[in-house]
Order: sequence, then structure tokens, then C-alpha cells
Amino acid sequence: MRQRGWRLAIKRAIDRSAAAIGLLATAPIQGAAAVAIMATMGRPVVFRQRRPGRNGELFEVAKFRTMRDGDEPDEVRLTALGKFLRSTSIDELPQLWNVLRGELSLVGPRPLLERYLPLYSPEQARRHEVLPGITGWAQVNGRNSLSWPEKFRMDVWYVDHWSLGLDLRILIRTISSVLQRAGIAQSGHATMPPFTGER
Repeated sequence: MRQRGWRLAIKRAIDRSAAAIGLLATAPIQGAAAVAIMATMGRPVVFRQRRPGRNGELFEVAKFRTMRDGDEPDEVRLTALGKFLRSTSIDELPQLWNVLRGELSLVGPRPLLERYLPLYSPEQARRHEVLPGITGWAQVNGRNSLSWPEKFRMDVWYVDHWSLGLDLRILIRTISSVLQRAGIAQSGHATMPPFTGER
């Protein structure tokens, strides 16, 4: 089912309402995270990066910083605090501002790196037909333990089967995944190895 018309309007209304409530409810947690990051890593507290959204339109995503600066691999620069923020998904909380601005949804394919855009197959690129999300179908079915082809298949499955009911189902399963801290990273990587295109 396409994300358009009154269904999309409802989705966006739910997103913005939930984001506003979420920002208020998590303000103490975000404040504590910001202080801890300042104390251990300094500025900036929030990491910002351009990512492609719906129809490939670029926006600036915000997350709490989890890595030290440097030229080492991500898994080396990832701090103990950063690992905790990632395992609890606290690092994702600033993205509620992206949801409030309409750039992100609570649920949708995760927005990936801008440099991946020319590497997608036509089928994989269909993940950009809907709003990207903080959580998604791939995130509740393995998260970063999935291979790239598996993750993209799940993203496209979501595009083809989207409904408000499916979004609710994913949100409920996300709570369980966060509590279990499952699928946070692949072995030897901070999250996943880089996507290098179809081979």
C-alpha cells in the first residue's frame, strides 16, 4: 500500500505527536547523555550527517556522538559510553527532532549513507519510495546481524506491505529488541561492514 493520501497524513500526525511527547519524556535522559558525552569526548555532543530520505532527498540526521575523532576504524573509535548509548538506542533519541520536522518517520527503512545511493540496484533503491524511519522491519528482524541483501529485501517488503497496523506492530517489536539489545553489530564492526554494491 502506497504512503499517500489520508493514510500518509495520519502517519505523519502520529509521528509528530509521538515525537513531541517523546522529546519531553526523554529530556532528562538526553540531558544526562549530553553531559556524559561532554565529559568523555568533548564537543560536538550531537553527530550530524546528510542522509537520503524519501525519493532520495537529502536531510541532516542527528544522533548522539558515540565515537572519538581520529583515523582509526569505527570499532576502535567507538567508546565504552558509545557502546552503551548504542545498545540502549539512546543515541537515536535526537532523531525525534527529525521526525518532528517531517524528515523521518518513527517507522521506515533506516536512512543510510549518501555515498550508497549510486550502488543500489533498481529494486534496492525502492526503499526510498517511503519515509525513512528510526526503526523498521529490518531492525526488528535482525538489525545489524543481517547481511546487506537481507536488509534491503526487508526494506522493500515494508514498502510493498506498509500499513498503519504494520507500523504499530514494528513499534511494539522494537521495544522488545531494545530491551534485549539484540543485533546491535556484526562481529568485528561497530555496526555493519560498508555496503559496496551488488557483486
